[in-house]
Amino acid sequence: MQHTQQSNIKLNTLNQQSLSTLSADVDVPKYDRSKLTAGIVHIGVGGFHRAHQAMYINELLKMPGSESWAICGVGLLEANRSLRDVLVKQDYLYSLTVRHPNGQIDHQVIGSMIDFLFAPEDKQKVIDKLVSPQTKIVSLTITEGGYNFNPATGEFDFTNPEIIHDMANLHDPFTAFGYITAALIQRKAMGMKSFTIQSCDNIQHNGDMTRKMLLAFVSKIDVELGQWIEANVAFPNAMVDRITPVTTKADIEHVANTLNINDEWPITCEAFTQWVIEDNFSDGRPALDSVGAQFVSDVTPFEKMKIRLLNAGHSVLGLLGSIHGFATIDESVTDPLFAKYLRQFMDDEVTPLIDQLEGIDLTQYKDTLIERFANPNIKDSLARICLESSAKLPKFIIASINENIALNRDTSLACLVIAAWCLYSDKQVNQQGEALEINDQMAVQLHEFASKTAQDPLAFLQLTDLFGDLNNQAVFCKDYRKAIADLYADNSNIKAIMQARLQAKG
Repeated sequence: MQHTQQSNIKLNTLNQQSLSTLSADVDVPKYDRSKLTAGIVHIGVGGFHRAHQAMYINELLKMPGSESWAICGVGLLEANRSLRDVLVKQDYLYSLTVRHPNGQIDHQVIGSMIDFLFAPEDKQKVIDKLVSPQTKIVSLTITEGGYNFNPATGEFDFTNPEIIHDMANLHDPFTAFGYITAALIQRKAMGMKSFTIQSCDNIQHNGDMTRKMLLAFVSKIDVELGQWIEANVAFPNAMVDRITPVTTKADIEHVANTLNINDEWPITCEAFTQWVIEDNFSDGRPALDSVGAQFVSDVTPFEKMKIRLLNAGHSVLGLLGSIHGFATIDESVTDPLFAKYLRQFMDDEVTPLIDQLEGIDLTQYKDTLIERFANPNIKDSLARICLESSAKLPKFIIASINENIALNRDTSLACLVIAAWCLYSDKQVNQQGEALEINDQMAVQLHEFASKTAQDPLAFLQLTDLFGDLNNQAVFCKDYRKAIADLYADNSNIKAIMQARLQAKG
C-alpha cells in the first residue's frame, strides 16, 4: 500500500481538545457538549446511524433549547468492543466525509453522541440507562436480522437460542428485546412514562414490525406488561435513506491527509439524505423537522417507494454485478447494460406497484437513484450490498414478485435476480472463478438448498422460509428454470443472459 503523506508525522487524535486545530472549513460542534444530556439511547451504532440519525441530531444541537436530545450509543455485541474503545478515546467524536457526485467533498465532525455503553461488560448499566427518566427515545439500527422475524411468515422466531435465554433471564439479556423489556418492566412498576421505540432500519413498517416483535416476546413473559406496552409505547414508522459504505483504511488515510488529524473510525457517505417519520411519540420528540427531516401521518407509501426501488435496485446490481465480477455499485451501474436492466426492472416490475406520492415525481426519483448509485466517489462494495440478503430480499424483491404474480404481470427481470442469488449461494464464485464474500445468517441453509440445483432446478425455491410458495407458481417456475439453465450452462455469460431478458421484454 502506498504510504500517506502523514506516515512519519505524529497526528493529534480527534477529540474535544483537538477540535480547535482543524481548519475553518471543517464544520465542527460549536455547541457546549458538556451541557448536553442523552434523551436518545441508540442500540446498534453502525456507520449508517453515524451518517444519518446522529448527523440530524448534530444539526439540531446547534439550535438553542435542544440540549436534552443528545445520543448515548449502546453496543450489544462483543464485536462492538473496538468501536467503544475508539469512541471513548475520541470523546465520542468522529468525522463525516460527504462525497458529492461532482467530486466535491465536505467534512464535518459530529458531536451528538456523548456516551457509549458496551453491554457485554455491564448489562445492568444499559438497563439503568434505558430506565432513566432522561431517556425519551430508544432508537434502533440492528439490521433486519436483529428483529428476529421469520422472513416468510413475518412471525417472531421463538427458536432463537438468545431469545430463549432472554425470556428466562431478563437480568442477563443478549438481545435488544431483552434489554427493552427489562427496562419497561421497571418503568411500569415505577409509574413512569414509556420511552418511544424508534426503528431506523430498512424494513417496511419498521415501527409496526418492532411493536409486533416486542409484543410477541413479552407475551411469553408478562401479559400485563404487554397490555401496558400496547397502551403506552409509541413505535413510529420511519423511512431512512443515505448510502453509507463500510469504513476503509483509505477513508482513515483521507481524513489524516486532509484534516491533519487521526480519526480511527471516520464515516464516509453520499450527499443525499432523507428521513420521513410518523409523528407518533410517547414522551416528546426532537424538532427534527427544523433540520431537514419530515414528520408525516403515514410513512407507508414513502417506505414502499424506497424499499422497492432503492433497496431492491441495490440488490439487483449487487447480485448480478457480483456474478459478473464487479466489486462496487458505481462500477455496476456505469455499465450501460446493467443501468438499462436496473431501469427497466424499476419501470416495469416495480413502479406500477407504487402509489403516487404528493410532492414525489417517481421518474425523477429513479433518475436520482441511478445518479446516486453511479457516484464514483462512493465506493460502496457489492459484498456490503449482498450482506444478509436473506433478511433483505423477501421485503425488497420477493414482495414485488408476489404482487406481480397476483396481478398476472411479468416478473422475468426479478426472476433472474433470484436465480443469480441461487448461483451466488451455491458456487460462491463469480464468472471469473474468484471467491465471493458471503455474509449471511442463513448462509449454510442457502448453500444447502442451492447446491441441489443440479439435481432439481427448483431446489433453491424450496427454502420456504424465504420464498413462501413461489415454488408452486407455475409461470414463475417456468421462467426460473430457464434462468437457472442459462446461468448454470457451460461458459455462461451473465451479460448475455441479461441482454436476452431485456430483448424478450420488448
